[in-house]
Amino acid sequence: MKHELNVKFDSISEVKDFVDIISSFSFDIDLVSGRYVIDAKSIMGIFSLDLSKEIVMVAYTEDISKLKESVKDFIK
Repeated sequence: MKHELNVKFDSISEVKDFVDIISSFSFDIDLVSGRYVIDAKSIMGIFSLDLSKEIVMVAYTEDISKLKESVKDFIK
């Protein structure tokens, strides 16, 4: 099952914190910005995106309750 949430990063340290959190989950999580799709566990991938534009986090799992709670500070 696919779940989508809008996320926003205001600083470089937020990106690092986000990747640290996301890396603890075993399922696939992508970030989508326009036509670009990158692995949310890749800090270099995230920095290749335009962080001023809307970014959609796509999680491929049945239950996102724990993920949603873990990244609540980044949800737009």
